Amino acid sequence: MRIALQSVFLLSMAFTLYTLAGYPLLLGLLARFRTRPIRKQFQPKSVTVLLPVRNGERWLPAKLKSLSALRYPRELLDILVISDGSSDATDSIAEKFGGPVQLLRLPGGGKAVALNAGLERARGEILFLTDVRQELERDSLRNLVACFADPQVGVVSGELVIRDGQTHEELSVGLYWKYEKWLRKGESRLDSVMGATGCIYAMRRELAKPLPPGTLVDDMYLPLAAFFRGYRIILEESAKAFDFPTALDTEFQRKVRTQAGVYQIIRLYPQLLTPRNRMWLAFLSHKLARLLLPFALALIALTTFALPDPWLTGALLAQAFFYGMALFDPLIPEDFSAKRVSAPARSFVVLLAAAFCAPFVLLRSPENVWKETRVRSARPLP
Repeated sequence: MRIALQSVFLLSMAFTLYTLAGYPLLLGLLARFRTRPIRKQFQPKSVTVLLPVRNGERWLPAKLKSLSALRYPRELLDILVISDGSSDATDSIAEKFGGPVQLLRLPGGGKAVALNAGLERARGEILFLTDVRQELERDSLRNLVACFADPQVGVVSGELVIRDGQTHEELSVGLYWKYEKWLRKGESRLDSVMGATGCIYAMRRELAKPLPPGTLVDDMYLPLAAFFRGYRIILEESAKAFDFPTALDTEFQRKVRTQAGVYQIIRLYPQLLTPRNRMWLAFLSHKLARLLLPFALALIALTTFALPDPWLTGALLAQAFFYGMALFDPLIPEDFSAKRVSAPARSFVVLLAAAFCAPFVLLRSPENVWKETRVRSARPLP
């Protein structure tokens, strides 16, 4: 029995190290020697912007100004604001803005229902999907559309830039996002990322298909519809959206939703786990492994007691230090040097907890999952 438990410990440790460090190193090597170039040339195409909103009065004026400021031919751009059961001033703000902005009112049904209604109304050759809070770099849409000069490209994701945080907690969340973007860039260079950045991505209109009701991650479902028709999903770093840093509790809620969405995606696209997925290694190592990581770490903790000394003592001390720093992080003042260690440790543990809690979100109705993300740096209403 002891040997079996030690084997479980070693396997769990190997899985954890591969997920966190081994796969990124392997990806870096593969991306360096097997990069697939992309042909880029701006060829003007008609674009429909799909902007689903629920109670977005706080952000909508600035968002519409950001969209109107895009360096893109006015006659080729339609902006569809899809108000999903908004009870604030969202509808009146969109109606008064004028220009290419159109308002589509819906009863609250969740983001998937809102996007489906938008897909029915969209007439552009290209769909540009974005969220209400993030402002866009002026050339972002132009740079996304330029990638469609390559006939193999079906979906182009922009890059989300998180502004610098004011606390170690916000900096730690931003550090995680930088790690995530590095992985996506490598996968894009190889072939495709297994999803897009939800607040800034574009796709060919003919490749989009209606989302099943209750879909939590449109930015995976819609891009994968194109991917399994043989097209690439790429990341275009020159197309940028800018967001405020978020606190850890907010990031926890967002991560629970997105990780729950991965479970949905596996059910909707079971071929992701088979050789029919030409990026199967990336999906298993990046997306699926993240779901399994909390359980691997739990097994490490439980089977540590089967180790012989001095490994037992060393493993127990290492885990006690790491989880202890995470536990006491809220009590450590911002100006203490220990905060540089405790804040990342706590962020890591909280994001692991999000992956563990993700399946329970599937028991909730979709309209209750789609909520406003709280940010510390809030822009006041104009």
